[in-house]
Parts: sequence; structure tokens; C-alpha cells
Amino acid sequence: MARPKAALSEYERKRQENIAKTQELLRNLEMEAAQAGLGPTGKSASTTKAKSSRPKKPAPKKIKQEEVAPRRTSSRLKGIEADSETAKRKAEEEHEARKEADKVKRQRISDAFNFGDILVAGKGGDVITSLLNVVGPANPYERTFDIDDVKETTDKELRALREKMSGLELWPEYEPNELKITPERIYALGLHPTTEKPLVFAGDKLGNLGIIDGSQKTSEVKVEDDDDADVEGPSITTLKPHTRTIHTFQFSPHDANALYSASYDSSVRKLDLAKGVAVEIYGPQDPNEDAPLSGVEISKNDPNTLYFSTLDGRFGIYDMRTPSQKAAGLQTFQLSEKKIGGFSLHPLQPHLVATASLDRTLKLWDLRKMAGKAENRLPALVGEHESRLSVSHAAWNAAGQVATASYDDTIKIHDFSASASWKAGHALTEKEMKPSAVIPHNNQTGRWVTILRAQWQQFPEDGVQRFCIGNMNRFVDVYTAKGQQLAQLGGEGITAVPAVAKFHPSRDWVAAGTASGKLCLWM
Repeated sequence: MARPKAALSEYERKRQENIAKTQELLRNLEMEAAQAGLGPTGKSASTTKAKSSRPKKPAPKKIKQEEVAPRRTSSRLKGIEADSETAKRKAEEEHEARKEADKVKRQRISDAFNFGDILVAGKGGDVITSLLNVVGPANPYERTFDIDDVKETTDKELRALREKMSGLELWPEYEPNELKITPERIYALGLHPTTEKPLVFAGDKLGNLGIIDGSQKTSEVKVEDDDDADVEGPSITTLKPHTRTIHTFQFSPHDANALYSASYDSSVRKLDLAKGVAVEIYGPQDPNEDAPLSGVEISKNDPNTLYFSTLDGRFGIYDMRTPSQKAAGLQTFQLSEKKIGGFSLHPLQPHLVATASLDRTLKLWDLRKMAGKAENRLPALVGEHESRLSVSHAAWNAAGQVATASYDDTIKIHDFSASASWKAGHALTEKEMKPSAVIPHNNQTGRWVTILRAQWQQFPEDGVQRFCIGNMNRFVDVYTAKGQQLAQLGGEGITAVPAVAKFHPSRDWVAAGTASGKLCLWM
């Protein structure tokens, strides 16, 4: 005999009625959305959590690059038989079309741009103008230098310097995971010379330039009235002055509003940050010539002369006063048979050039004297030092020292402090070219991490020469010109190698960028 169903309580009856009403309401909403052509948002008001005083923010959305390749079409729908001559011809035509589209996408554009023309994200030129008104495998998070090393320092001056540099802290308003300054991997990074606030610029793999004001406060960031209103983040402006990788850039020593950027698209562009325009300063006469650039610099003695290096081993000098006849103001020298990864001019003796090459050498050149026959004239070679593996970068400081980073897992410091007295054509012996300090350092970046480079602080306020370099364990290392480690900068939220590290020219601010376009900023 079947048992009679128990009568529902008043509470249970009302609960089921409410559930039925809610389900009916949801069905009606879904039908209305479908009729309006709208899909589900994936975000329900019922799941919105109350904010804490500083909520955890999701990572910013990746900027999608526009795809310009031609669409593939169906051979079956066109009635083309597989493996037929027509099908093969169609495949070849589509392949050539994709190659041509890719070539167009990567080819440099010589026209001048207003910042509005190349704005990818942010608010553009007005924001920029307002800002300027003033040795082994990597082991993530394993420290090789910490507070105990600072405490055990017996030299009082060195200890004070270590305490100061180790006391730098990550920007407290935002975690690095929230600071996506560029859409793609960062190759070049620097801080504007202003001392009023940290203004960070970063160039990425696809030619984007990201700009952020490191003095922003969380409470000052405006929240837009849209579906992502609960996502707060700093204001970041993104421009696209180049079509390929921005390998390096420099703020002019003569005009802090002028940023010169060198790219794999074979051009150097000058971004006038005050006027909001970007113009091509240098590029091969043939727009189809592929000559990727690896370095750019303006001498402090001459605002009109541009120096650059290329991935095929050439070093160039270009007079920017001859824009209409580029060949007339251009000199190029084949300084290496292999890639020049980076070069620098001596800050006080800019006729002295240091180059680092894939041919495993650091070389010093004197531009005051030329040697060789007319067709093969080169600057006088002052000296060279060969490492076991390729040398990634060479950087002069104002004291006459050169720091290099090499794939032999060393940072080498060479002391050429007597360079101010060198006469034109001066030559150094092999012994004189040997490094004064060799620091073991894991430089095995592999394919996905930007090459590590030692970068000096240009004008240290206390007069102590120091440089920073990324660390494969997800830190940034700071060293003196004697090879003494001052700090190993880290912090919460660093989930990738901060490979591209740079000091502010004079303030003790350090910025570093990662392969995912994220920024770490210590102040």
C-alpha cells in the first residue's frame, strides 16, 4: 500500500513558489536577450562580492592585435577537387597572399604620426603632455643576497649604501600583475629624466610604446561606467610608433621631451612628447630594405648626430639635418660580421664607442681617427676582449667603466678611467682590456625572456657608480662598479622574470619589465 504524501509546510510551499517564479523570470530574460541578439555576459549580480579596502584585481585584458591575413576559403564549397592542379594552384595563391599580407603588416611606415593616429589604449597626447608638466638554472624566488648580507657588512659606507638600496619597495598602490604596461613582451624600458614623479616608458615586441605615471594613487583612478566598473587599475597610455620590435630608446640629453626609438622595422623615430607627434628620423632609402636596428644614441656634445647599430654588425652615424637626402648625411661601418647586440658612447668622451657582439667580443672604437682603405674605412680599434660566449650588451658610465653581460654567465666590469687622456688612435694591450671585476650571474634567458643587460645609473646623486640587471630567479640585482652587490630587489606579485631593468637617471627608482608586458617599479 502506497504511503500518502506528506503535506507541504507553508514555508516549503512558498520556497518552491519563489524558485518557480525565479526560473520563469530567468527564462523570460534569456528569451529577450536572444531576440535582441545579446549573449550571456558571464557575470551575475548575485555573484558580485563586496569590495574590501583594496580588492584583488584581475589581470588586465590582453589587447587583441588586428589580423590582416586573408581569409581562407573552402575548396569543397567551390567544387575544387582535392589534389587537383586547381587545388594546388589555389593553395599556392593563398600562401603567397598570406606572405604578402605579413610583409605589409611588418613593413615600416615613414609618414609622421600624431599620437592620436597611433594610439592603441589610454587617452593619448593630452595625458602625456600633462604628465610632462613636471649561475645555474633559474630557481624562482631563491635569493642569493638578502638582509643578512647587509647586516654582516663591516664597511660602514658600503653597509649604508646596501641598506638604502635594499630598502627600495615595490609601488604599494598596485601589484606587478596589475601593471600591464604593454600588450606584448617588453624589450626596451626607461624612466623619463624628470625628478618630480616616476614616468615609465616601455617598448614591446610588436612596436607598442606603453607609458605610465608611477605616482598615481588607487583612490585617484577613475572607474568607467561599464560592465568592468569593479576593475580598478592605473591609467596607462599605449602608442604604436613602430610596426616591429622596439629594441631600445633614449631620451635626448638636449631635450627631455624628445624620445628616440630604434626598431626592428629598420627605422628610428623621434617622439615629441610635448607636441604629440612621432616622425621618422632615419630609415633606409629603400622602403623594402630590411635592416633591423639594435641600438640608438644621441651624443651629449651634438644634438644633430644620431648613432645606431644593426643586427647585421653595422654601426651608423647620421646627420639629422639632412632629412631630404639621407645618403648625404650617413656613414656606416661594418664593425662585426655578426649581430651587434648593443653599443654605447662614453658619456664624457662620446668619440669612444663600446660595442658588444654575437662574435663574443667587447670592442672599443675611437671615432676621431679612421683606418683602412677608402671603401673599408673603420674607426680606429682601441682594443678588444673576447668572452667564451656571445656578449649581449656593453655600457659606459661617466667614470670610464664598461659593464657587459655575456652568455658565459658573467657580468664583467672593465676599468678605462684613464680614457680622458687617450690621444686619437690610442691602443690598449690585451692585459689592459681584461676586466677589473667578474661577477658570476645566470644569463641563460632562453627564447622567451628578453636578454639581460647591465644598465648604469647615469647621474647617481651620491656619486657611487652602480648598475642594475634582471635576475632569472625573478629579482633585479644592483651592483657597484667594483662588483659589490648592493641589493636584490623583489616583492609580492612578481610572477615572471623582470628581465629589462633600468635606473632612473638620478633618483633611486628602478623599473623592470617582463615577457608578459608587466611592470615592476621600486621606489
